[in-house]
Amino acid sequence: MKSKALPAVMVVAAVSINASAADSKTHGFLEDSQAFVSSRTMYYSNDTHDGGFDQREAGTALNLNFLSGFTQGTLGFGLDASTSLVVHLDGGKGHHPDNANTFFPSDSDGSAVHSWDRAGANVKARWSKTDLAVGNIFTPNLPILTSTDARLVSQNFAGGVITSREFDGLTLTAGKFDQVAGRATSNPTGLAVAGGTRDSNDFRFAGGDWKATKELMFQYYFARLENYYKQNFFGLVHVLPLGEDQAFKTDLRYFDSSSDGKNGEPGYRFNNNNGYAKHPGEVDNKTWSAMFTYSLGGHALMLGHVGVSGEGGFVWLDQGNVTDGRNRPEGNGGSTFYLFTKAVVGTFSRAGEQTSFGQYSYDFAKAGVPGLKASVAYLRGEDIKNPRGGRDLSEWERDLRIDYNILHGPLKGFSTTLRHGTYRSDNTGIPNTDQTRLIFNYSYAFF
Repeated sequence: MKSKALPAVMVVAAVSINASAADSKTHGFLEDSQAFVSSRTMYYSNDTHDGGFDQREAGTALNLNFLSGFTQGTLGFGLDASTSLVVHLDGGKGHHPDNANTFFPSDSDGSAVHSWDRAGANVKARWSKTDLAVGNIFTPNLPILTSTDARLVSQNFAGGVITSREFDGLTLTAGKFDQVAGRATSNPTGLAVAGGTRDSNDFRFAGGDWKATKELMFQYYFARLENYYKQNFFGLVHVLPLGEDQAFKTDLRYFDSSSDGKNGEPGYRFNNNNGYAKHPGEVDNKTWSAMFTYSLGGHALMLGHVGVSGEGGFVWLDQGNVTDGRNRPEGNGGSTFYLFTKAVVGTFSRAGEQTSFGQYSYDFAKAGVPGLKASVAYLRGEDIKNPRGGRDLSEWERDLRIDYNILHGPLKGFSTTLRHGTYRSDNTGIPNTDQTRLIFNYSYAFF
């Protein structure tokens, strides 16, 4: 994909549809506006050990953002806008796998393009405590759809969303998305799942979060991707205070997914995460997870389990197989979902898979180093149904993460993240992989 010229005037903004509610009595369009510039520089290394293509690349993204307030009156109006310029820094043709397009778009010769850009906006309106937004820079963070931010820029979804907080403790959300621009492209496509080559322009969802008490929240969401799948989600989150600097958190999640429309037909097939399926190409899955976290001071220990039913793999939006007119990926590969098992490398989401996991994290602010955090996690998935028949398969992953955020002084707003994942499998089709991501972020607010 050839890069495009950056617009002369960078007008911007990014908005998350699950952002915290602002008070309905705002001061005005400009008085409550925010404008800020941010940058992300990233080194990405993906080292496979089974004859795969090793990837080592670096790039930087510059983002300019504007988020307005609302005009005064019973019905207020606003505008959010954003623009990004992304530049490739290193990793020529020998280190950029052609047609992968999950870190940077490919040029016609298979090497990474030198640069690419993206711009978009949302228009929004507010009445009382209900917001409506329409545009193409949504970055949702919902149980049934989560925008990935694991590379240089986030996925941006296009459509419309309405969010209502008219009742205390209850947040209702509904909407429709018809396109997405992936984390390595300025060209939006329709929506699909892993394995689907025909896109859908109709992803609809509705649901809500109910804070029954300060410590207890219930969730329900329904989503439908036309011609691919329908999905129901039920969730419960409870935080039990145990005293000063102590708490016990329970997080329960359940997904029930089934086939919709043309799912299973050529072009609309789900690859079931390259695993077993009772009905090949179709969506048929129930997945549950339970996570328990005990925190004490700067320490936090999380243990949990995720169970995937045996009929087929867990499903989520993924446009990685949607191609352009030359049968080349559009750069929309890469996605995420609302389960802890979306690790650095693996997804632990195949039919029958039972994954146990644990994570220990420490906030060094308690040791006199504010802004420094570290964690280590381990996941092991077993009982994976073998698509070729025979014995069940297994996989495991160990992830390390260190974050440092400068909170004061002239470098305030600068942060660094180092993530490393070690993945090994028992003939699951995913190569044994060591992956490293080194990220430098900076953000500066104009007002």
